[in-house]
Amino acid sequence: MTQTVRICVVGDDSTGKSSLITSLVKDVFVTNKIQPVLPQITLPPTLGTPDNVTTIIVDTSAEPAQRDNLRIEIRKCNVILLVYSDHYSYERVALFWMPYFRSLGVNVPVVLCANKSDLASDISTAQIVEDEMLPVMAEFKEIDSCIRTSAREHHNINEVFFLCQKAVTHPIASLYDSKESMLKPGAIAALRRIFYLCDKDQDGVLNDDEVRAFQIKVFEKDLSDDDLANVKRSVSGHTSESSGLDGIDVEGFIELCRIFVEKGRHETLWMILRKFHYTDSLNLQDTFLHPKFDVPQFSSAELSPMGYRFFVDLFLLFDKDNDGGLNDRELNELFAPTPGLPASWVEADFPGCTVRNDAGHVTLQGWLAQWSQTTFENPKTTLEYLAYLGFETKERGGIAAALKITKARKRRKRAGRVERNVFLCYVLGASHSGKSAMLSSFLNRPFDTTYSPTLRPNMAVNSVELQGGRQCYLILEELGQLEQAILENKAKLDTCDLLCYTYDSSDPESFNHIVELRKKNPHLDELPAVYVALKADLDKVVQRNEQQPDQYTTLQNMSAPMHVSVTWNSMPELFIHLAESATFPAQASPRLDDEAPDRTGLYIASGAIIFGIGAIAIAWRKIYSTAQT
Repeated sequence: MTQTVRICVVGDDSTGKSSLITSLVKDVFVTNKIQPVLPQITLPPTLGTPDNVTTIIVDTSAEPAQRDNLRIEIRKCNVILLVYSDHYSYERVALFWMPYFRSLGVNVPVVLCANKSDLASDISTAQIVEDEMLPVMAEFKEIDSCIRTSAREHHNINEVFFLCQKAVTHPIASLYDSKESMLKPGAIAALRRIFYLCDKDQDGVLNDDEVRAFQIKVFEKDLSDDDLANVKRSVSGHTSESSGLDGIDVEGFIELCRIFVEKGRHETLWMILRKFHYTDSLNLQDTFLHPKFDVPQFSSAELSPMGYRFFVDLFLLFDKDNDGGLNDRELNELFAPTPGLPASWVEADFPGCTVRNDAGHVTLQGWLAQWSQTTFENPKTTLEYLAYLGFETKERGGIAAALKITKARKRRKRAGRVERNVFLCYVLGASHSGKSAMLSSFLNRPFDTTYSPTLRPNMAVNSVELQGGRQCYLILEELGQLEQAILENKAKLDTCDLLCYTYDSSDPESFNHIVELRKKNPHLDELPAVYVALKADLDKVVQRNEQQPDQYTTLQNMSAPMHVSVTWNSMPELFIHLAESATFPAQASPRLDDEAPDRTGLYIASGAIIFGIGAIAIAWRKIYSTAQT
């Protein structure tokens, strides 16, 4: 919302433009002759302007010699106050002034003012509105509102400038189509989202408690029982039969807001919209959707316990048939207040990339795994959807409190556990080695004998329970035809926690791909790695390589390849092994040379012991000297 309202007072000469301004400033009608064009006037926010904005009032002249200055001021203003006072100046509104504004290419609201009402006291305001104002408002949609004033009688002087301020701070043009007498689609879409967020039990109706909570959130005061009953009665003719007096459904909520606008109380609707972070263009504020959240190099983002709790509650709320999965209809309802599924989910063919039940519906396990992966890869997407879906907290940091930043991965080979819960593992290997089947098995999918080559990166994410009951999320990604490009990308490798080298134990050429891959990319030695022999259910063959897989891994002081098959029940052991290797990277790090052991802890401990002994010796000497004395 703008912090400064600049009003340009425009109209034919002798319509009383300057008198309106002086009456506002001095609070009385000035009978003395005043200068033709008044200097610019600034009203500070302390004078009680709407939303505490600064107001600048600029007087203008209609003289042809002043036309250049008039054009400059019109283009600088936020709102135009167009004044007329008789039949001639009224006719000029439609014949000259409104077409002139359009010729300048300005798109600002116009407040139409019928001044000098004291000279036409025999004509009622209702007649003026019907005969003069409504026809011109119907012809020119730029006219935001109209009012009848008299500077001499000080009639509606404060009100006319208040209308100008409100036309900028609470614009009606983006909310209401006066020609159709209905709210515009953008406003209706915003109100539907607000209704969704306030309908906490998602039963399609705002009950009394939800209406009161909405009232307190927006207006910071409660509704009395009588006021609540009046609100429900006012929309009773527009609510569905299923809601009745039990509450307000979405159509009734929208109708209530339309009534506010038609009664000239569109600032009430703007209070609602701004409380839910909408801008004047009816878009959500960018700072709300994209709060500052920087992830340092070598670190990653994860959901915090608060974030996991929010997504668990969201899943349980929309699993309305209680079958343990979100079907297409439930997913559509859940993502109703958002632009739809995240783009990365669509690219990954969600829900095919995560855990589903027998009916093909995403489970709670798959739901949390998918958000864990999204947060790991692009935390800004998670923050954006948390905002859309209504995450709220009083914690410091706002929406960002749903996420946390992990410790950096700088020393991968250092002994000890990595304090993170989400790990990325690149699955490498030759074509036909069984990588895709391994990922499908990770998602509990049945084995499919049909072979489909992987052209673009393919991901699978699931939770893994480690020894001791600790749970983590493992992201397995096969790289497809982009394998070499990704392995040469340092930024990509910095996010990787583990490499899984796979080969087909029944294909004599399969293991050689791993050897050549590691020769071509020696920097991969810096990453923890696990070797896996897939298709162990088939006959094992000798690999056409100088060293067999067991010998190759032994020379690196690493564990021998793990032999598994997607047709066996031992696949979960492989995934646990991968997760544990990522959790304790030193156990899976290649050691081609005799590396010097990390004695940092020993040096620190030795220093502490020496310091302690020295302190004891000094204390003993002081005690001994005191005793001798």
